[in-house]
Amino acid sequence: MHSSKTKYFAIIIFLACALTSQAADWPTFAGNPQRTGWAKDETAVNKDNVSKMKLEWSLKVDNTALELNALTVPVIIENVITPGAFRDLVVVGGSSDNLSAIDADTGKLVWHKQFQAEGKSKQQANWLCPNALNAAPVIDLASHTVYTVTSDGILHSLNVVNGEDRKPPIRFVPSYAKTWSLNLYKDVLFTATSQGCNGVRSLVYAMKLNDPNRAISSFNAGPTGGAGIWGRAGVAISDVTALAYAEAGDGPWNPVEGKYSNSFLAVSADGKLADYYTPTDYAWISKKDLDMGNISPVVFPFDKWELVAGGGKQGVLYLLDAKSLGGVDHRTPLYRSPLLLNDGVDFAGHGFWGALSSWKDEMGTTWLYAPAWGPVATEAPKFPVSYGTVTAGSIMAFKLSVKDGKPVPEAAWISRNLSYPEPVVIANGIVFAVSNGENVKQVDSAGDILSSAQRANAPTGNATLYAFDAETGKELFSSGKTIPGFTHFSGLAISSGRVYVVTHDSIVYAFGLGRK
Repeated sequence: MHSSKTKYFAIIIFLACALTSQAADWPTFAGNPQRTGWAKDETAVNKDNVSKMKLEWSLKVDNTALELNALTVPVIIENVITPGAFRDLVVVGGSSDNLSAIDADTGKLVWHKQFQAEGKSKQQANWLCPNALNAAPVIDLASHTVYTVTSDGILHSLNVVNGEDRKPPIRFVPSYAKTWSLNLYKDVLFTATSQGCNGVRSLVYAMKLNDPNRAISSFNAGPTGGAGIWGRAGVAISDVTALAYAEAGDGPWNPVEGKYSNSFLAVSADGKLADYYTPTDYAWISKKDLDMGNISPVVFPFDKWELVAGGGKQGVLYLLDAKSLGGVDHRTPLYRSPLLLNDGVDFAGHGFWGALSSWKDEMGTTWLYAPAWGPVATEAPKFPVSYGTVTAGSIMAFKLSVKDGKPVPEAAWISRNLSYPEPVVIANGIVFAVSNGENVKQVDSAGDILSSAQRANAPTGNATLYAFDAETGKELFSSGKTIPGFTHFSGLAISSGRVYVVTHDSIVYAFGLGRK
C-alpha cells in the first residue's frame, strides 16, 4: 500500500513538473527579470484571432484604494496542483495590505490574505506617499512561493496554492517606504524605494532568500535626499552581468560623495555600485524636474552587446552597454536620441513613463517599445508609419540596427493617440497596450498641487486595452468602453491568451478568446 501511494505521488509530481515546463507563466512585472515584457511562450493569441478577444470575466477585489493606489499589476503561475484541480492562478496585491489569488479560467477568488501592518507612518498620506502596498509581487515558480512587501516594509512568503505563510514574515525595507515591483533573480530578491516616504532614502535593496538569516544588502542612491528610483518595474537584471539596473531621479549629484541623481545605476546583489552613467545635462534635468527615475530600464541582447535601454520625463532615449554603462568617464552612452517628446519641458504629463519593453521578431530584428506621454517633439525623427495626430500619448516603436559600430534605434511606427499609455507586453507579434484614462496633471492653473481626490474624480477617460501589430502598429483590437474605470501607475500581464488589466476601483479584468 505504501509503495502504491509513493508511486501515485511520484506520478503527480512528475505530471506537475511536465505541465509547468510547458506553461506560459508570468511570475513578475514584465514577465522576466530583464523586464522585457516579451511573452516568448505565448501561442494562444495571434494576429488572426486577436480581433475576437472579449472580456471573459472581471472580479472586484476586497481592497480599499489609498490615494491613487489600488491594485498591483498581476503575476501568474500556471498548472498548479490544488485540491481537486490543476489551476492557473492570477495573484494581485492590494493597496490596503492584501494579496488575492484568482482562478484564471473562472475569475473566482481562490484565496484572499489580509495583512495587519505594524505601526503608522509619521507622514500623512498623499499621492506621492500613499502609505500603501505598492510593489507588484513576484512568484518563485520552483517553490510555488509568492513574495510580497506590505506597507510596513515586511516581506511575506506565501504558498501560492492557499496563501499560507511558508516562512515567518521578516523585515525587508523600512516601514512605509514606497517600494516598487519585486524582482527575483536566482536566490536574490530585489526592490527599490523612492520619494523619501516616511523619511526613507532612495535605495536598491537585495535579500538573499537562501541565506538562513536572509541577509539584506542595499545601495543608497541619494545619501542626502533625492535620486528616487520609481520606475514602475523597479530594477531590471542582466543574465550576463547578474547586476540590477535602475534609473535614479532628481537630486544632488556628486559621485565622490556617493550622490547619483539622474543616473543609470548598476548594483550588485551585495549592495555595491558596480557602474553608473550620468548624462552631461543632469543639472538641467534636475532643475526642471525631468526625472529619469520615473522609468525602469529594460535589459536585452542585441548584436554583440547586452543593452540597457532607458529614458525619462525629458523625452530622450538612451542605449547603454550593460558591461560599461557610460564608458571610462561614466558620461558616454552608446546612443543618446534627439528630443523625441516634451518640447514644453512639462514635468508631469510628458516624456517617457513607466518602463520600456523589447522583443525579437521571427526575422531576427530587435524592437524597442516606449510608452510616450504627450505629442511628438518638433525636431524628432519622423516615424515612417503613423496613425493620426498624437496629443495625449502613444506607443513609439523602434527597430535596432548598427551604424558606425554603435547600436541605433530607428523610428519604425507610432500608434494612434492614447490617453497616457502604460508599459506594453508583446506576444506572438502583437503589442498589447493600455491607455490609463488617468488625470496625470499634478498642479492646477494656479500652480497649486492637486490632491488625490481631485485627480481621481476628474479622469481623462477610461482604461482601454489595445492590441497593435508589433511590426506595423496597425490596431487589431480595442476594448472600447468595456472598462469604465481608470488605472494608475499600472501595466499588463499576459498568460495563455488572456491579458489582464487592473483599475483604481480595485477590479481585475481578464480579456481572452474564451475557453476552448
